[in-house]
Amino acid sequence: MADSDGVVAVRGNRRPVARYGLRVVALGYLLVLLAAPVAMVFYRAFQHGVGPIWSALTTSEARSAIEVTLIVAVAAVVLNTVFGVGAALLLVRRRFPGRHLLDVLVDIPQAVSPIVVGLALILVYGKFGFFGSWLERNGLKLIFSLPGMVLATAFVSLPLVVRSVAPVLAELGDEQEQAARTLGASSWQTFRRITLPSIRDALAYGVVLSLARSLGEYGAVTVVSGHVVGKTLTLTLFIDERLQNFDQPAAYSAAVLLAIIAMGSLLISRRLRSRSRSAA
Repeated sequence: MADSDGVVAVRGNRRPVARYGLRVVALGYLLVLLAAPVAMVFYRAFQHGVGPIWSALTTSEARSAIEVTLIVAVAAVVLNTVFGVGAALLLVRRRFPGRHLLDVLVDIPQAVSPIVVGLALILVYGKFGFFGSWLERNGLKLIFSLPGMVLATAFVSLPLVVRSVAPVLAELGDEQEQAARTLGASSWQTFRRITLPSIRDALAYGVVLSLARSLGEYGAVTVVSGHVVGKTLTLTLFIDERLQNFDQPAAYSAAVLLAIIAMGSLLISRRLRSRSRSAA
């Protein structure tokens, strides 16, 4: 009996040790991989006060990079919001040939390297690409300009709205939508009055994620932008360009700005996600 009690006591002591050990490992891993590098960026940016940060972010090159970043990100989010809601409705509410193929294609940006995306866009829409020569003859230039950057950014952030809205649509079902149609509502009226209010929080969550992803995109954009200072540099490209020119204060300042935006987006997305789950 004593031996049995001893074994139970030993096992009971091991469980807290194992539990706390896992916590220490997890927190240590996050500290080394995430917290320490981000903290170092903030430290380097603020080590001489706020003045140098303000000076770095108010130069003409930095203001242009911020403006280009906002234009590209907002345009990509608008495209992905329209496509994301439409694709989610198709995947959840319709049964058609090629549905599973569409479901797979939506997730391709998560599996393909952004560098490959940029190269593919050049091969298709570049000057010597499949459609590029025709576009050039008609005075349309996509690659090495803002439209190409929008396409690249929209591609890499494409799945976020779809995967945020589709599960909520599936959870809600279509009984209310069918009832509205039975009462004579048009498709647009049904969407505006029934579907959209039901997916509002999930849609907002997907939009915030898409915006955060678009603001921080580097790989695909760096291939199709052309790196023209003052015209096609986003904040991520601006950071790279400043580092290559040994202007570390400007690079750190832009990195801090992006980090603050990312953390704000994370807080908003977590709030919206909790609201979406409680509503469902």
